[in-house]
Amino acid sequence: MFILALTYVKPNEEADRHMEPHMAWVKEGYARGSFLASGRKVPRTGGVILAVGERAEIEAYVAEDPFTVHGVAEYDITEVAVTTAVAGLEILKG
Repeated sequence: MFILALTYVKPNEEADRHMEPHMAWVKEGYARGSFLASGRKVPRTGGVILAVGERAEIEAYVAEDPFTVHGVAEYDITEVAVTTAVAGLEILKG
């Protein structure tokens, strides 16, 4: 499993200008079966996505995010070898 932590490097107003295409990109990540959960950080300084798949594929997909393309946010990608999960979240153990 991967934790994709994105941090805005431009003001929220700039993020808002690219939010619609970013959210289309997020929805496509779910459609592809790569994304499991996502949401904004509180306070709003970026967001977090839980993802599964191959690291190279995830890195390539992150490079296509409109937030990345337009320099709005930077990603920190952390791989986690999940060993224990509650019932229903076994997919995280990959």
